[in-house]
Amino acid sequence: IQLNNFKLQEIKHIKVSGLDNYNNEIIKKKIRNLKLKNIFFLKKNDIKKIFDENSLVHNYIVFKQYPSTLYIKIQKTDLIAKININGETLVIGSNGRLSKNYPINENLPYIFGKPEILEFLQFKNIIDNSKISYNQIKNLFFFNSKRWDIELNNNVLIKLSKNNPNLSLSTAFAILNDKNFNNAKIIDLRVNDQITINDKRN
Repeated sequence: IQLNNFKLQEIKHIKVSGLDNYNNEIIKKKIRNLKLKNIFFLKKNDIKKIFDENSLVHNYIVFKQYPSTLYIKIQKTDLIAKININGETLVIGSNGRLSKNYPINENLPYIFGKPEILEFLQFKNIIDNSKISYNQIKNLFFFNSKRWDIELNNNVLIKLSKNNPNLSLSTAFAILNDKNFNNAKIIDLRVNDQITINDKRN
């Protein structure tokens, strides 16, 4: 008899954190539009779809607080580069997704060329495992041959080997920290076992 008379409360409070206020509110509104009846009958796939639609979400956790509150904590993706696709400047997140209509950080490196997003993420991982800091990079150039060049904030251009970019980055780091090459503007490492250094850029 007691169970028959027991009535679960509807969800009254939804609290979202992790993104900016605007995007938090968008997610909160979409969850409310699901017209959830109570926290015990929360459909995982319905919630997942909402977060899959937001390119700024890297991960999320949903906490249920009895009797009628949902707490949603979002881990925002790191914005790591800018790229032009079909005439529109978009931002690439560390989750491998593209974002638009979002304030663009001018300090993010700009990618020239048309790499697949996965190709860029793999190349960034190579940089992150080198001694050259990703924060030093102003521009990245991708070629149809699958080769990369990088331009640093001090305008030094590093032309990397296609077959061994790891070694190229290690060599470039050594040259950049050698006082004998303070005037270097181009470090060309495209050819195996050959280094060409120029103090001028055309």
